[in-house]
Amino acid sequence: MFRNLGGWGEEQKLEIFDPKFVSALRPKTGYAQVLAMPGHKSHGEMEKVMKNVEIRPADIGDAEDILKIYAYYVTETAISFEYDVPTLDDFKGRMEKILEKYPYFVAVCDNRVVGYAYAGAFVGRAAYAWSVEATIYIDASEVKRGIGKMLYETLENALMEMEITNLYACIGYTETEDEYLNANSAQFHEHMGFEKCGEFHKCGYKFGRWYDMIWMEKIIGRHGNLVL
Repeated sequence: MFRNLGGWGEEQKLEIFDPKFVSALRPKTGYAQVLAMPGHKSHGEMEKVMKNVEIRPADIGDAEDILKIYAYYVTETAISFEYDVPTLDDFKGRMEKILEKYPYFVAVCDNRVVGYAYAGAFVGRAAYAWSVEATIYIDASEVKRGIGKMLYETLENALMEMEITNLYACIGYTETEDEYLNANSAQFHEHMGFEKCGEFHKCGYKFGRWYDMIWMEKIIGRHGNLVL
């Protein structure tokens, strides 16, 4: 079982793992500026993105800005299967729980949070400890700028330092696109190296319509023998 993991960014040990496995969880890049290469932008626009977007670890002080991004996906889309926007206190509680064990990053452009990504427990049983579920959301006005790629690459680097092996994404899906849901998320994950590994049919009901859900998987580590 996990024991007293402390906050993200500290030296942490997971009692279930070999000590070499978790000697340090801090990402190598820390607060490094991460560069984007969005192919659909002009050279000048690409340079502006690269100069202006920074990926850094999130903290509770970012909760209000992050919640504003998420709220759009709750109220206007079927990307999130939630019906109601969480309160700020509830959202802070979610963040605190994640930050106890896993990395959480925000993308900042011109001093404004424009996206976020984090990892969370996959299922929660001890044997799944080397697998995580990833979540990513980008401000609706900032999509297709390469910010999602930047966030995911930073998140994956942090998870690889934890020697996480399996990365999963749970994605709302529909064969017939509508004003609430399209295939962009699945296509983005495929572009990032994920493969579909499961599908639940008409399992989510929102806006008077049934939607599918797919699981996508990316292997980011080596599956070797572990000393428990």
